[in-house]
Amino acid sequence: MKVDQKSHTITIKDTQGDFTGFLMKVTHQFKTFENYNIIIDLQQHNELSLSHVKEFLPLSKQHKKTKKSFVIVVSGVDYNAIPAKLTVVPSLLEARDIIEMEEIERDLGF
Repeated sequence: MKVDQKSHTITIKDTQGDFTGFLMKVTHQFKTFENYNIIIDLQQHNELSLSHVKEFLPLSKQHKKTKKSFVIVVSGVDYNAIPAKLTVVPSLLEARDIIEMEEIERDLGF
C-alpha cells in the first residue's frame, strides 16, 4: 500500500495486487486518514467487479459524515450501476477535480 499526501488529500494505492488485503489495510488504518480527503486508487486492478467497488461503501459513508471527500479511481466498471453514495471516477485527475469542487461546496455551506 502506497500513501501519498498532498495538502488536504491523501491518495492510497494498492501496490500488492491483492484487493482483499488492501481493503483490510485501508479499513484498519482508516483512523489515520480520517482528517483528510481520500482518493482510493484501484487503477492497477483490471478485473474488479462492481461488487468489489461496493465494498468501500461503509468507509465512504463514514468518511463523508466527517465532511471530507472519499473518491475511488477505477476503470472498467459500469459507472451507471454504482450507488449514489459512492463517488467513482476513471482517473486521478477527475478525482482531484471532484475533491476540489466538494471543498468549494463545503466552503460555501452546501
